[in-house]
Amino acid sequence: MTEAEGERLQKVLARIGFGSRRTNEDLIAEGRVTVNGEVAILGARVKPGEDEIAVDGAILSTLPDTITYLLNKPRGVVTTAADTHGRPTVIEIVPDEPRVFPVGRLDLDTEGLLLLTNDGGLAHRLTHPSFGIDKEYLVHVEGNPSRASVRQLRDGIELDDGMTAPAKASTVAPGLIKITIHEGRNRQVRRMCDAIGHPVRRLVRTRIGPITDTRLEPGQFRLVEGNELLDLQRAVKSTATGDDDDADVDADASAANDISNEID
Repeated sequence: MTEAEGERLQKVLARIGFGSRRTNEDLIAEGRVTVNGEVAILGARVKPGEDEIAVDGAILSTLPDTITYLLNKPRGVVTTAADTHGRPTVIEIVPDEPRVFPVGRLDLDTEGLLLLTNDGGLAHRLTHPSFGIDKEYLVHVEGNPSRASVRQLRDGIELDDGMTAPAKASTVAPGLIKITIHEGRNRQVRRMCDAIGHPVRRLVRTRIGPITDTRLEPGQFRLVEGNELLDLQRAVKSTATGDDDDADVDADASAANDISNEID
């Protein structure tokens, strides 16, 4: 491939946040980078957006405008691109360009971490049921749940749309529970807590897979890039429960909006 036909692989990796070119040369030399399924060599040239590039088996989006943000969503902000009732939206918090879409949803009264991206392939994997990435919540509930009630959350709760998968649940303090789920049903955490007789008073998402940030204030956002983005890709890859024949790593950015069916 001539210089006009592609970019040096280490330059592409550096551009999407994988540290210096020297760092990326080390990744390539260690055999951790593949191009179209083949172990890459130093000096390899690639076509971003056409060639499939992966680090440690996690497929990366290498298009120049691909971007992912981590937002700490405040209460009272809706997780949509636009709102017919004139309420503030998460899209209004982040830059207008390049255009991004929320990955999944947090309802109006729920706070906490939310990813926004124009990487349709990543969004698909984060929301597709076959991947089941963990989401962790801190839940302030009415009353003080007993050990038996918390055990119900761990075992699964019968809701009107069926039994939930077992959750990780523990008591943090009186009236405060930490719950980790990997499903994406409508208002699932709230309905689970209603079912054990302890309605939610405040709900905050604190982790999405390996992504967390206790320093991010409500309404603040930052880029997700480099090793953190790679950790997210790895987490999605490792939680897959089967072959994802419907996944499309080159999915249109609008897919991120179309598949936003993960609601707390």
